[in-house]
Amino acid sequence: MTTENNLSENEEKKNPNEVSQETSENTVSHDALPHEDDAEHLEEHEDVEISLADALKEMEKLINAPDAGENSKKFNQLKEKASHHIHDEVEDKKHEYVEAGNAPETFSYEHPSQAKFSALVNIFKEKHDEFQKGQEEEQKKNLEHRQNIIERLKNLYTNSEPGTNLFKSIREIKEEWSKAGQVAKSEFKILNNNYFHHLNQFYQMLDLNKEFLEQEYSHNLEKRQHIIARAQELENEPVIQKALNELQYLHKLWKEEAEPVAEEFREKTWEEFKEISNKIHERKSELSASIEKEQAANLEKKNQIIAEIKKLSEPSESPNHNYWQNAIKRVEDLRSDFLKTGSVPRKLSNQNWNDFKTTLRGFNTTKNNYYKSLKGSQQANLEEKLKLIQTAQDNQNNEEWDIAVPLFKKLQEDWKKIGHVPKSMTNKIWDEFRDACNAFFNNYREKSNTSTDNWKENYKNKKALLDELKLVSNEEGSIERIEAIKTAWNNIGKVPRDKIAINSEFNKTLREKLKINKINELELKEEGLSENQLTDKARKIKNQISDLEAEIVKLENNLSFFNKPSRENPLLRETYNTIDEKKAHLETLKQNLHNIIAGE
Repeated sequence: MTTENNLSENEEKKNPNEVSQETSENTVSHDALPHEDDAEHLEEHEDVEISLADALKEMEKLINAPDAGENSKKFNQLKEKASHHIHDEVEDKKHEYVEAGNAPETFSYEHPSQAKFSALVNIFKEKHDEFQKGQEEEQKKNLEHRQNIIERLKNLYTNSEPGTNLFKSIREIKEEWSKAGQVAKSEFKILNNNYFHHLNQFYQMLDLNKEFLEQEYSHNLEKRQHIIARAQELENEPVIQKALNELQYLHKLWKEEAEPVAEEFREKTWEEFKEISNKIHERKSELSASIEKEQAANLEKKNQIIAEIKKLSEPSESPNHNYWQNAIKRVEDLRSDFLKTGSVPRKLSNQNWNDFKTTLRGFNTTKNNYYKSLKGSQQANLEEKLKLIQTAQDNQNNEEWDIAVPLFKKLQEDWKKIGHVPKSMTNKIWDEFRDACNAFFNNYREKSNTSTDNWKENYKNKKALLDELKLVSNEEGSIERIEAIKTAWNNIGKVPRDKIAINSEFNKTLREKLKINKINELELKEEGLSENQLTDKARKIKNQISDLEAEIVKLENNLSFFNKPSRENPLLRETYNTIDEKKAHLETLKQNLHNIIAGE
């Protein structure tokens, strides 16, 4: 083993950097510092799977950071993870598409996050290119600065003025050199050799100044002792990797700032430092054992997650809609837990990931098959309800009350007993069935009360109200006037069949007046509505509430794509105002619905 006392005195006076490389570096690379494999091992250990949303979020954070261009390694790692997720999800969609009986070559799908991912990658590339240009400029300045330091060093031993404090001057030069920034790799070797050549010349000049040489030795010995003391503290550092990293830095200080020392201290201090370094380096086995233990636990946890997803894919009893909805939520939680769990042993990593993806795909296939079968039963329900609609429409003008009234009551009972139909058809068929039933029962009531209804008088009164409505403008008090006309209209009975068009004319005129006064029909305060009219109004308000809530959620989601969205941003001000208006309208509708339900 190479030690410092194997070097001759002349060798000690050679380039200090070369000396330290022959001693410290040889020993350090084998006995004290982490190997490259260990660094890779640690890096893989810290590599935790994250979701696509989290990866994109972290990428956006890096881009918005002041030092964005410096983080290319971390950004590229996140980019790889995000790309991996997008690819897997596209493959899942393709798998479902092919499973549905479609040809693979006709598959086309644009991932919803692809556009944002591409934008983040392009923005980072621009920032990284800008950073690289800045680095090149900085390296040029650093090169010039280091060349000036070398020139000062050269002048120190060739043209020193009488009375120059060599001790202070060389300290300043060495400190400046250690703090000077990076230069281009192509320049570093020649520059470094040039510096240590002149430093060697300076030390040779010191033979003429024994007093200064003793000061230099004493100062370097003090530095060695500080380094050794810190290394001793690292023996008790609980975080092994932190100890190894700092030890590497101490060896760098040793060879760059603590050379040379007096001959009687060379071997003694080096052996002491080397022995401590070896002890710390031996703790790598503890680090590896800790990592292996943690990775084994992660593997077990991930395998349990895979097993639970598989179990959810194979229910023991016939599952229903509620089962699958709960299962979907649970699988999403399990998927998130899997991605947050740390790394597993490298040799099992790919297999573990493939098992996870295969199990997820199996769950989705089973779930999709259930809903495909459910759609079949919904189609059968739709056909049954269409038959009821046809029967109702065929009999809506039937005036054989003893037969028709029980028939329509039976139709309504049968309608309730039939299960769900496709969502896209629910409102349409209900409106058709309800209209047929209302037509029958309205006719039934009209015929039953013909003797008491003065239809012609009703028409006369409605015509007067229509004429009054046409005169309404947007002046103060117009809304209250419209409400009074609408209430009076509701309290008037039927009109002759040949005059029924007046109802359509009134509704058209009403909409025009409401538009002029900037008010929604559902916001009108009305009195005297029948039960059917109240039910119909409540249904319309519910639909409008649902539409408004969806619009508000969409607008707020759009804001989330901006970094720190604010009302002060002129680009977002209009969006915030729109959200406020829609929320105010939403509260009004909810209050109206509450009033109807409460019978107010």
